This record gives sequence, structure tokens and C-alpha cells, in this order.
Amino acid sequence: MIRTSVLSLALLALAGCGGGKPPAQADQPAAAPAPEQRQKTVFDDQLKAIDKAKGVEQQLMQEKERHDKQIEAQEKGDAGS
Repeated sequence: MIRTSVLSLALLALAGCGGGKPPAQADQPAAAPAPEQRQKTVFDDQLKAIDKAKGVEQQLMQEKERHDKQIEAQEKGDAGS
């Protein structure tokens, strides 16, 4: 019984602390938020390496498609002769 009373009083006290905006901010018009500067992390180098690998993969896939088209063109040319 005492435990539930203390818990409910604590919850009421916490609920009273929350609430709306402070009066100083409520009067100001809403401005666009400033762009946040990205903080450096220990993973930045790894993320850059992954992005670079994705770019290389894309280049290799394009090169493979080009070679495949050349091979197809040669096969069609040889089969028709």
C-alpha cells in the first residue's frame, strides 16, 4: 500500500515537471532549424572505404555490361558469316 502511494506520488511529481514550451520560445516565430554539423566518429574511415568500394563496384558492373555487349555483337557477327 505504501509502495503504491509513493510510486503514484513520484509519477505525479514527474508529470508536473513536463509540459509545454517555455514562454520565451512560444512568442518567437518558428525558424528553420540550422543544419547540424556531422561529428567525426571512429567509423568515418571505414564508411569512406565502403562508399569508395560501392563506387568501384558500380564502375566494374558498367564495364562488365560493356564487355558483354561486345561479346554478344561478335557472336552474332560470327554466327551470321
